[in-house]
Amino acid sequence: MKQTLQIYCKNNNKYKDFPIGSSLLDIYNGFNLDFPYQVVSAKVNNRSEGLGFRVYHAKDVEFLDIRDLSGMRTYVRSLCFVMYKAICDLYPSGVLHVEHPVSKGYYCNVDLGHPLTEEDVAAIKKRMQEIIDENIRFHRYECHTEEAVRIFAEQGLMDKVKLLQTSDQIYTYYYKLGETVDYYYGNLLPSTGFIHLFDVVKYSDGMLLRIPNRENPNELEEVVKQEKMLDVFKEYVKWSKIMGLNNAGDFNVACKEGFATSLINVGEALQEKKIVQIADTIYQRGLDGEPIRLVLISGPSSSGKTTFSKRLSVQLMANGLRPYPISLDNYFVDREDTPRDANGNYDYESLYALDLKLFNDQMQALMRGEEVELPTFNFMLGKKEYNGEKLKIDKSTILILEGIHALNPQLLPHIPQDKVFKIYVSALTTISLDDHNWIPTTDNRLLRRIIRDFNYRGYSARDTISRWSSVRAGEDKWIFPYQENADVMFNSALIFELAVLREHAEPILSSVPQNCPEFSEAYRLLKFIKYFIPVKDKELPPTSLLREFLGGSSFKY
Repeated sequence: MKQTLQIYCKNNNKYKDFPIGSSLLDIYNGFNLDFPYQVVSAKVNNRSEGLGFRVYHAKDVEFLDIRDLSGMRTYVRSLCFVMYKAICDLYPSGVLHVEHPVSKGYYCNVDLGHPLTEEDVAAIKKRMQEIIDENIRFHRYECHTEEAVRIFAEQGLMDKVKLLQTSDQIYTYYYKLGETVDYYYGNLLPSTGFIHLFDVVKYSDGMLLRIPNRENPNELEEVVKQEKMLDVFKEYVKWSKIMGLNNAGDFNVACKEGFATSLINVGEALQEKKIVQIADTIYQRGLDGEPIRLVLISGPSSSGKTTFSKRLSVQLMANGLRPYPISLDNYFVDREDTPRDANGNYDYESLYALDLKLFNDQMQALMRGEEVELPTFNFMLGKKEYNGEKLKIDKSTILILEGIHALNPQLLPHIPQDKVFKIYVSALTTISLDDHNWIPTTDNRLLRRIIRDFNYRGYSARDTISRWSSVRAGEDKWIFPYQENADVMFNSALIFELAVLREHAEPILSSVPQNCPEFSEAYRLLKFIKYFIPVKDKELPPTSLLREFLGGSSFKY
């Protein structure tokens, strides 16, 4: 008689016995669940696992389809492996770099020994579809790290060799698709036949991997042109390659060889150089024509907007200008007039949570040279107050306005655009784990926010993670659609920062209980950040943008 174990399924709140060693796919079929879309992965005791994962003890299981972020990551990783195999089959000496998310897809740099053509992209897409139609199984093998290193070295995949050699793991794993070998730091689909929708198109000098829309997985995400963002990514990737830092393995090797301090110094200098260039551009415009009167700074949560605005102000003062900060928070409507979201809660992220008429009237009056009395919002009472703070600007004054709506055209529709300079700030992570494993920019920002919330706002990692989806939804609605309106983009990510964040993030993330839903995300973040050798923050200057999150800044917040 076969031994069995009991599985609790969170999707239908039912228990059922299964033979010991059953796969998650067997268990899914055993529960007869009715999902509207293909199930792609599952959470087992709140840890994300592939459907091929076998269960030997009683577990809680929650099945996920592509609408879940974890499920989407599984789908995209599997799709990247299919793309890599297609390139290996067609161009044996070709090299694929999955570089970064852009235009609601993934930008891929493909080195085939010749410039990538439309014909190449069409051939790659055709071969990918053939691989999907063949329904080839993704095989996962666990072994000593030394064995995996040997296998990847034989394939010439030195990016993976360096990553694994510096990860300090005794055991690791690798995947095979047919005879093609690769490494992914998360789970994959059971087989290629689970992939139902994709596209690859020529994009800039590379190609864009298009993926399904999470809300409607039967449709592809719409391609949104983001040339400015792509240019910023390319600039930093080019700099990284010049420095020999293409991925985490290169970075770890450099740190082990004693170059951590040099990397910090160069990274900080590069950011300061960019800030100086932006300040000089703003100043020069005043010499060449109508002077800039208003600098608008926008960006998503934990992008470092506040420190950037303070550092920019320093450089503007060095050019003989007098920056004056204006806080959009002081222009909230009275609390009872705040719009509400779909759940009936106050929607403070909405543009219409601001008193747009008052704000525009005051900004126009300032542009005309008039004096205005600025409001202060009393968050305890939920009302604006006037405390005698008056402002009148002259030709050397420049207003600095930082906020999530700063690039929205509806914020200041009546201010002449030649008096406005718009800046988009975000942590556009340019270093990857290896050539096929990118680091989402949202992970970079989430780690920053977890550390800052814990240090300064009294929130646990669980609190921050639980709020993150609503934060992201607000960004998708109010920030990302307007980022290409910027005159310039500033990348606030630092090449070394994940190594510095590691020591701060690990104890905070480790405190998340396994029996709560947020554990899955905390565990994933812990897993990927361990790929970086930790670097002490003592070498960071007091003006570093990271000090906004870690503490020790010379700026007041």
